[in-house]
Amino acid sequence: MTAGTPWPPDAATAPLVLAVVAGVSVWALRTTQWRPQAMTGALVLGWATALVLPATLELPYVVGLFALGLTAATAVAVAAYARRAPTAYTATALALITSVSLSFLSLTSRPATLGVLAALTALFAVAAVKVRPASVWASTSLAGATALACAAGAAAGWAPAHTALLVLVVPCGAALLAARLDEPGTTTAVEVTGSVAGLVAVGLAVTDPPLLALVLALCGVIAAGTAVRADRRSVGYAATALFVLATWVRLGSWGVGAPEAYTLPVTVPALLVGVVRRRRDPLASSWTAYGPGLAATLVPSLLTAWGDAHWLRPLLLGAAALLVTLLGARHRLRAPLLLGGAVLALDALHELAPYLVQLAGVLPRWLPPALAGLVLLAVGATYEQRIRDARRVREVLGRMY
Repeated sequence: MTAGTPWPPDAATAPLVLAVVAGVSVWALRTTQWRPQAMTGALVLGWATALVLPATLELPYVVGLFALGLTAATAVAVAAYARRAPTAYTATALALITSVSLSFLSLTSRPATLGVLAALTALFAVAAVKVRPASVWASTSLAGATALACAAGAAAGWAPAHTALLVLVVPCGAALLAARLDEPGTTTAVEVTGSVAGLVAVGLAVTDPPLLALVLALCGVIAAGTAVRADRRSVGYAATALFVLATWVRLGSWGVGAPEAYTLPVTVPALLVGVVRRRRDPLASSWTAYGPGLAATLVPSLLTAWGDAHWLRPLLLGAAALLVTLLGARHRLRAPLLLGGAVLALDALHELAPYLVQLAGVLPRWLPPALAGLVLLAVGATYEQRIRDARRVREVLGRMY
């Protein structure tokens, strides 16, 4: 474990000195008001003694790992049975520090890595049940399980993207565990750690688009299962976003270039959310309920149609915009009426523009200015009527939602 590492000639006495100082401090201050601080200091010195003992005695690698594991377990036990909060918090911190050091030392051997991570995960899982604060131990146990899943995938020779599927076991277990917990702090800690494990899985799968789509979809399933709980309804939005991202990644891996394939998975759930919101609050604005969902598909499709030489996309877009406009007028919804009407007008203008240009080239040059003058005269002659019409339109739109 420490082969080839230079140590001072008097290093062998370091554990003895640390142990003596710890014992003397506790004995000297046993009857004073500084006794709690002395106990905490003795705990730190005892931990330091156990930490340097394997190196000073030049113990074998496996024995050194076992000694550090025993030190971590002892710190957990002290945290469980300590009567004072400072001692318990100090023991908790020492246990976590020891576990991190032990994890890094175990990386030189594959069996040692798997064994140490499994042991630490089990140790902290037991501590989460017996020791307070449970949130710290539960989060640490889930973090150890995530590291164990990554190490197991690497030991099996799996590609990182395939290892991501194994890592997803951790957020799945965290979601199931959080549903059974009654303490809000522990529940939040478990859910946050599970979310981080999910991000690790996504990061591992990012180099393989098909598997990334699968991982995102599975994360969406976990989020949707969490959203079933009454106090976690808002997680449903995250589940929807994950499903949409999974769809986008899958379409991208298939080489799909049509924007509607990417925007419709956003529009449909957004409109469903808008319908639910309008049912709960009939006075809610249609711009907030339906505007984002409609714009997500209509605007990209319109921009694509303006550069599309074929007739099918503009035709379908015009039909969809007309339907949206009619539905908006029928149900007195301002956002569908204006969005659909604007897209329909711009789509029709794009399709009629070539014919208008050809017609302008055939007509005499004096005719367009003359027509423009006639239009201005007509508007001027009926100016007051046009003002009344504009006010009437504004009033109609104002009565819409």
